[in-house]
Amino acid sequence: QVRLAESGGRLVQIGGSLRLSCAASGRAFSRYVMAWFRQAPEKEREFVAAITTISSTPYYRDSLKGRFTISKDNAKMTAYLQMNSLKPEDTAVYYCATGARVRVPEPIPSAVDYWGQGTQVTVSL
Repeated sequence: QVRLAESGGRLVQIGGSLRLSCAASGRAFSRYVMAWFRQAPEKEREFVAAITTISSTPYYRDSLKGRFTISKDNAKMTAYLQMNSLKPEDTAVYYCATGARVRVPEPIPSAVDYWGQGTQVTVSL
């Protein structure tokens, strides 16, 4: 069984920064691609970033390149999402995700086997 637990979401001002964490349990962390998705109100869940297993190669949604950085600490079994220069359109619930069918460069939600509970990020004026 795989469990994912996100943390770090909060209210932040425009231009601010946040680092989200995703703590994983089980063997998935070392076996599968780890990904972040987000879902804004009344919008579909969308891919944000992903990182591969062995090489830790990052992949990003095109519109987020340069502002968001995904990383992971294998010893801590934790993935991170550093978000800088935040904008109101970044407001969403952010989910950590993984599974055997999650593929780079752009994972799709239907391929995810395991989701975290989500963490709310709100960017305000």
